[in-house]
Amino acid sequence: MNRITTGLLAGILIFAASARVNAQVNAADSVMNHDKKGKLSVGGYGEVALSRMFYSNNVYKYMDPGKYKNDPSHGQFDIPHAVIYLNYNFGKGWSMGTEIEFEHGGTGSAYEKEYEEGGEWEAEIEKGGEVELEQFWLQKQFCGGKFNIRAGHIVVPVGLNNAHHEPMNFFTVYRPEGENTIMPSTWHETGVSVWGRTAHWRYELQFLAGLDALQFTRNGWIHYGTKNPFEFKPANKYAVALRIDNYHIPGLRLGISGYIGNSIDNSYTRDANGKESKLHGKVAIGSFDFSFNKYNWIVRGQADYGYLGDAYDIYTLAGRQSRTAPYSKDYVGKNAVAIGIEAGYDIFSRINTLRADNQKLYIFGRYEYYNSYIPDKRQPNFEYTKKTNIAFGINYYPIPQIAIKADYSHRILKSPYNNEPSLNIGIAYEGFFL
Repeated sequence: MNRITTGLLAGILIFAASARVNAQVNAADSVMNHDKKGKLSVGGYGEVALSRMFYSNNVYKYMDPGKYKNDPSHGQFDIPHAVIYLNYNFGKGWSMGTEIEFEHGGTGSAYEKEYEEGGEWEAEIEKGGEVELEQFWLQKQFCGGKFNIRAGHIVVPVGLNNAHHEPMNFFTVYRPEGENTIMPSTWHETGVSVWGRTAHWRYELQFLAGLDALQFTRNGWIHYGTKNPFEFKPANKYAVALRIDNYHIPGLRLGISGYIGNSIDNSYTRDANGKESKLHGKVAIGSFDFSFNKYNWIVRGQADYGYLGDAYDIYTLAGRQSRTAPYSKDYVGKNAVAIGIEAGYDIFSRINTLRADNQKLYIFGRYEYYNSYIPDKRQPNFEYTKKTNIAFGINYYPIPQIAIKADYSHRILKSPYNNEPSLNIGIAYEGFFL
């Protein structure tokens, strides 16, 4: 714990940054809750990234780190997220919201004639990625927004990253690593939400479908627990999420959030007499986060700690050890942790002409420590899951809705594992068009 505390103090001293733009909606209120002046609202955000990783991309690099220490660097172009918002205000307090997300450019397939196989047609995957409906809900507003009921597919605002996942809410080219590793991102589930906002407080309480323990992994903890291969969402188990934000001090937001729910036997089909019927796989997460935006500084930070009951038994659940099962066959940690802080200063605020033109240039730094696998006494230890990441770079905003980003990131692993430096350049936009 001394190492974490020391790193946090050091992180505060590093230059850091992010720019919160005028056109941007407070993500803690959800981008869907902007002030609708008309009936129809259309908007979205998107990111494009170029990265060069100066370390091995071999899948066995953690099993035999010495063998892959001198592997060549590798690069990639990526479209992490391209999102379309489509909202409608029906009147009398009724509204609907949708969010369609294309991750990594979406998916694609095509038919080809295979001459090596007698001219037969074959379907082939042309590209990877995902297309997801991340939000789809109806909402009724009461008391001028102090009390709202929302039902449908909704974002689970646990942690800083999920509540503030739009690209103007973090400085790095990619979303911050820690929370993005141990929790789903963006975390979205089907359920019911009760939320509201007063002058200095915002609250949200959600009742949701539970996670699926069969999808948990060593390297991602519960990250893939929302994944579902069926046309419906199994909901044998349920969960509750809560978030409270305070805005009493100008420029400062303080937030706490949490999640609790069972995850074992939350798949298709159920075995009433099997091992799963006697286990729960309780997932409990507690999180604190804050953001400060004043005096040309932006500082953000978060600390998350998670607990997974019956973690040892998840390893031997029916289906996980089957050769053809689409699930991880690895151990899953009893606990996981993610701590991070970033800070940045707008140097254009010192130049009168640029400040008057509303241009911003943040120089920033970020520190993170995270571990996706903290085992119990019966489980083997894997030291490579303990990672410290230090990043620094710039964010340039020529106009409030567009950001040009660059960062150098250095992921530090415990010996004998190799460190993982990378250079990332990206562009992003966010806004409402109607």
